[in-house]
Amino acid sequence: QVQLVESGGGLVQAGESLRLSCVASGRTVSTYRMGWFRQAPGKKREFVSAISWGGTSTHYADSVKGRFTISRDRAKNTIFLQMNTLSAEDTAVYYCAADRRPILTLVSYDYWGQGTRVTVSS
Repeated sequence: QVQLVESGGGLVQAGESLRLSCVASGRTVSTYRMGWFRQAPGKKREFVSAISWGGTSTHYADSVKGRFTISRDRAKNTIFLQMNTLSAEDTAVYYCAADRRPILTLVSYDYWGQGTRVTVSS
């Protein structure tokens, strides 16, 4: 079983930055592909970014490319999402996810966190 706990959400002004964290626990989780998704009010959950188990490969949605950076600290079983130049369109609940399959473009994940809310005021 894998458990994921997100933190770092909050209220920021447009143009500001925020850094999300996700701590994973469970057997062999350090070998899992991990990712971030988000769900805005009234919208479906959408893919944001993914990182390989080794942390050397990453994948981003076009909407965040160049503004968001995903990273991983394998020793601490933690992934991060650095979000820069935030806009109101980034307002959403952000979810961390983990999956044992290595394909970065695969948007199906076995394990999910509870989410952390990000609100960007314009």
